[in-house]
Amino acid sequence: MAETRLPKNLVAGWNNISQKTIKQDVSILTADRMQGRLALLKGDALAVEWIKNQFKQIGLKPAAQNSYLQPVKLIAFMPDKEHSYISLDASGKTIRWKKPDVTTDYRDNIHLQSVVYFAGYGITAPDLNYDDYKGIDVKGKIVLIFEHEPQERNPASIFNGTGNTIYATNRIKALNAQKHGAIAVLIAPEPNRKHLSNLERYNRIGGSVSRKKPIPSMALLQDELHIPVAVLSDKVANQIAGKSISLASLQATIDSSLAPQSTAIPNVTVTIHDQIKFKKAGISYNVVGLLEGSDAALKKETIIVSAHHDHDGISGKQIWHGADDNASGTVGVITLARAIKTNMDTKQGRKLKRSILFVVFAAEERGLLGSYEMAEHPLRPLKSTRAMLNFDMIGRNEAPTPQTNGMIDIPIETNNRLNLIGAHYSPDYKNTVAQQNEYVGLTLDDRFDNETALNVFFRSDQFPFVLRQIPALWWFTGFHPDYHHISDTANKINYAKMQKILRLAYLSTYAFANDVTNPAFIKNPGGN
Repeated sequence: MAETRLPKNLVAGWNNISQKTIKQDVSILTADRMQGRLALLKGDALAVEWIKNQFKQIGLKPAAQNSYLQPVKLIAFMPDKEHSYISLDASGKTIRWKKPDVTTDYRDNIHLQSVVYFAGYGITAPDLNYDDYKGIDVKGKIVLIFEHEPQERNPASIFNGTGNTIYATNRIKALNAQKHGAIAVLIAPEPNRKHLSNLERYNRIGGSVSRKKPIPSMALLQDELHIPVAVLSDKVANQIAGKSISLASLQATIDSSLAPQSTAIPNVTVTIHDQIKFKKAGISYNVVGLLEGSDAALKKETIIVSAHHDHDGISGKQIWHGADDNASGTVGVITLARAIKTNMDTKQGRKLKRSILFVVFAAEERGLLGSYEMAEHPLRPLKSTRAMLNFDMIGRNEAPTPQTNGMIDIPIETNNRLNLIGAHYSPDYKNTVAQQNEYVGLTLDDRFDNETALNVFFRSDQFPFVLRQIPALWWFTGFHPDYHHISDTANKINYAKMQKILRLAYLSTYAFANDVTNPAFIKNPGGN
């Protein structure tokens, strides 16, 4: 698109977004000395320092009191898979399972034993008049629940039709179980599913999953979730349910009626024994910088532009460079900050009415830990946060992968395509981006908002802010065969496409910062 179509007071920032500078910055973040930027290790600390210096050079204000760094206190631990297990006592017999039949991943040594209650999908959604815990008391008990949501293949479902809602993720289910007094959660694959289970999908990725030296697990030091979650195979789930309960029949009934089928599983006791090899506390950082708005009233409102800086580190001589995931997003945040500040500093540059908080989150790969930390401890009021642009993998062309094969259709031509994820929760947001796209000419895609097999909606840093009812979309160019492999390198980035995406983000950020009306948040996009 010709820049002459742009308003003159936006041209300077538009021109500042150059492929050459983007490529230079991606090369710095993916250099061998960054060692794959694994949270709590040297390489990620180097990345944090570099990002902080970029924010300082651009002229952003420190946004964490007088610092560019918001501490994210973490616990790193390594599960002892040989000595961790789940066992079942039923009819005088004991059965014990280890990985891969069960996956346990808890930060402390635990030994829990309890009867088991089946609690449907583990969802409590008052606004949808749905509650799997209605009529049962699970205080002090272990609960067995399904992955995903009811009626996933029904376009008329109250659970956002064929898309995801906030209730489908295992973390939200576990927090709900904890709220009801459960001491542990067993996650079972849906017996009638038409897609891979979450564990089956995860194992298809390969790369970081299959490395010889596994990555330590991590958790927030002060995480609000403090009960263990174990993932079961189909075989284990059915053995725990026993002959008196058919999980397939229960799922079918829930999906057809949306009525809870929760019940105690008779004559069954389950033991969860989780053991760890080591445990270590450490601190990573969200890197934060502020461009303050010029309007006396509106500058109190916030637009967030975000990404994450960590990736999967190093193992022996192999480095997970993470060029697309997520050097591309990190460089996107820096590029956008530089462009907007450059534009504002020119004589005729358009000013910002609202303020922009630029954030590069810690430990996304370990479970969105930096973004959960900020959502729990915001640096600016969330009630006056009007929109969030989250960049995660914005540098490649989408292509078939083992993870996506048979799960979602991928267009033949993806060279000009950008996926916007989460627009069901804010159609206004998507409309604003679409209007600005008239200057850029990308193909905007919403496929990931209309599928549930890949659980994409939960898998990046916008999600903790969606939980706080903030219009927040994930800008994403899609999966490719190098995802979470050592082959995700800087030479494979599509820099021309990335430039177009960041120019669209530049225009969109200005629109969100200056428009009279703000995008609305739709609390229940599939509700009646």
